[in-house]
Amino acid sequence: MWYLHDGAPPHFARQVRDFLNVEYPNRWIGRNGPIHWPARSPDLTPCDFYLWGHMKQLVYSEPVNSIEELTARIRVAAETIREDPTVFGRVRASLERRARDCIDNNGLQFQHFP
Repeated sequence: MWYLHDGAPPHFARQVRDFLNVEYPNRWIGRNGPIHWPARSPDLTPCDFYLWGHMKQLVYSEPVNSIEELTARIRVAAETIREDPTVFGRVRASLERRARDCIDNNGLQFQHFP
């Protein structure tokens, strides 16, 4: 298992990095970690361009009334995504398209995709 975090100030704290070094030795991606977070790369990161948005859409399709309901919806959304046999093929195809566009633009910023 690998751990990916975004380098937000709370995630960059020494205690957090020390914990990640113990729990995920040489297997975490983030600011000053063993694998550096790709700079300005949300268009190339599947968790950013697909997973979080899709999960939020599933979880918040209706108002949430309690923390218990929120927790249950998150679990159901994760299972729904995991059980979809087409999801990883679609994500891979989208990642390949985004990588080609990034290469075509010499690594510079490019248009955000829907």
